[in-house]
Amino acid sequence: MGLLTLFSRSVPSLLRLPSGSFTVDREGKILVDTLPSAFPVELVEEIGTEVLACFRDAAAAQLPLAQLSINYASLKITARELRGGAIVFLTPKTTSANAMTTQSSGLWTTRNSIN
Repeated sequence: MGLLTLFSRSVPSLLRLPSGSFTVDREGKILVDTLPSAFPVELVEEIGTEVLACFRDAAAAQLPLAQLSINYASLKITARELRGGAIVFLTPKTTSANAMTTQSSGLWTTRNSIN
């Protein structure tokens, strides 16, 4: 039986890093979003809840916080406070090899394609 259960396990799917934004109200409800529909709503809600908690904690500590920026290795999260709610921008980071460009004969090409 152990051999059968080895092959029956489902492999967790990888999510593409989202690019877009969403707005949450003061209760954490998503009002508007420009994220791909394949990105799970639960993750968007969790990000929104944590961002609102951060703005509330800063207000409770009497620290003026209008913008929050979190940099992960492959994702940047930027949030701005909006009268109790927030707008959150999710931006995937590109690898440095893909981001570096060189102008060659009037056309922009990536460094990887230059011989």
